[in-house]
Amino acid sequence: MGSPTFVASSDGVRVALHDLGGPDDPSAPVLLFAHATGFHGRAWEPVAASLAGRFRCLAIDFRGHGVTETPTGARVAWSAMGDDAEAVVRSDLVARSRNVHGIGHSMGGAALVLAAARRPDSFRSLWLYEPVIVGAGVLPPSDGPNPMADAAAHRRSSFASFAEATSNFAAKPPLNELHPAALESYVRGGFVEGLDGRVVLRCAPATEAAVFRGAADSGAWDLLSTLDLPVAVVAGRQEASGPVAFIPAALAQLVHGAFVERPRLGHFGPLQDPSGAARDIAAWCDATGDERKGAMP
Repeated sequence: MGSPTFVASSDGVRVALHDLGGPDDPSAPVLLFAHATGFHGRAWEPVAASLAGRFRCLAIDFRGHGVTETPTGARVAWSAMGDDAEAVVRSDLVARSRNVHGIGHSMGGAALVLAAARRPDSFRSLWLYEPVIVGAGVLPPSDGPNPMADAAAHRRSSFASFAEATSNFAAKPPLNELHPAALESYVRGGFVEGLDGRVVLRCAPATEAAVFRGAADSGAWDLLSTLDLPVAVVAGRQEASGPVAFIPAALAQLVHGAFVERPRLGHFGPLQDPSGAARDIAAWCDATGDERKGAMP
């Protein structure tokens, strides 16, 4: 994989856009992958590997994540993640295509909804795995107690090597559920090697915590009902806490919503079963990738 392209967004952020492969043909359909909090675009590499024969696969690093250039003081609110997705949609690599499908996971799903609502003709469809999109009062407010944010703030941020980081995550929840190829992509794209040989998280624990605190205020909930395009909402197994509980209410807001259930998977579903996610995405794009507005499978 070559070097990413950088796209100007708000707050002086330069968003990294990774080319994960596919036909160098303007008529080829484009898959725009958007990652979850704490991850990065390269985490989608194993999914894209099964799709690049037919689709041009591009992946975003949101601000504060991956190799995106994020100036000190830049906002990490979810609305700003929407700015990043919108900036990429406007870029030459994406805007030239009339057949773009947004593929989002968790926070990335909310960011794609923001971009699709702001630029209604940009996407042919959205495929969203457990998007965190909720109404008022469902999640902790940004200034209140937040177990997810507190856990992120205390996350271990450095290891002696890439191999030690990989072994650490493979041995304990929740990343032990990731497919080995997805875990390797996460570590290789999520850490940077220092002069001393140690590797350090690119998404600092304080940044990840701040992003989690912004989940309640994305603004995506109010825009769901305005989307005039097919939207697949994909859910893994029901868990004690997690986005699956939010999905029925979100689906009810969609004009062209479709529900897909994958009960053997958890919240990291596309990274647990990359080939299965690729099959689902390809089938969805085949069903929605024609010129019919609002076409559904």
